[in-house]
Amino acid sequence: MSLSTSNANPATSSAAAGPGERSISPAELAERHAAGEVTIVDVREPVEFIAGHIAGSHNRPLGRLTDEALPGGPIVLVCQSGRRSHQGLMALLGRSGNEPATLMQLEGGLEAWIRAGQPLRRRKGAPLPLMRQVQIAAGSLVLAGVLLSQLVAPGWVWLSGFVGAGLIAAGISGFCGMARLLAAMPWNRVAQTRG
Repeated sequence: MSLSTSNANPATSSAAAGPGERSISPAELAERHAAGEVTIVDVREPVEFIAGHIAGSHNRPLGRLTDEALPGGPIVLVCQSGRRSHQGLMALLGRSGNEPATLMQLEGGLEAWIRAGQPLRRRKGAPLPLMRQVQIAAGSLVLAGVLLSQLVAPGWVWLSGFVGAGLIAAGISGFCGMARLLAAMPWNRVAQTRG
């Protein structure tokens, strides 16, 4: 259950509250961030962060979240849809020596933030968003599988089947190997950690 957006203050919630009770709405996050009451940590990959992020947020990719020092103060984790920030919240809450009451996540992620009309800071000339790169790569492989199965050998249709199965597994699990692979490509390597 998420906190009510109008009458709950996650920073003063009980330390025993679970991760599902540590959500903050886009409107409340905007208000508290503008007042300097919270620090935003974006757990997406750097290439996603550069393509569009909340101004003043810090970038700590989920894979390194528990290995790197976090900024001080009450922290709100954000990602694209809320799935990765929830995973990050669980990982940080399970880390010894952490103060649970200082951790929250943006409910619905940046998708909810955008739907609420809140602004994103975008860098001009940034690489395409990672999800669009995944769509282009997956679509190209599916098309190649179909064409090769018609022009070269029928067995090539399994290339399309493999890509389709991978996309289904990524949707169910939240882990996309193709996205991780693309994020490591040279054109997606960016060093910025705060925007």
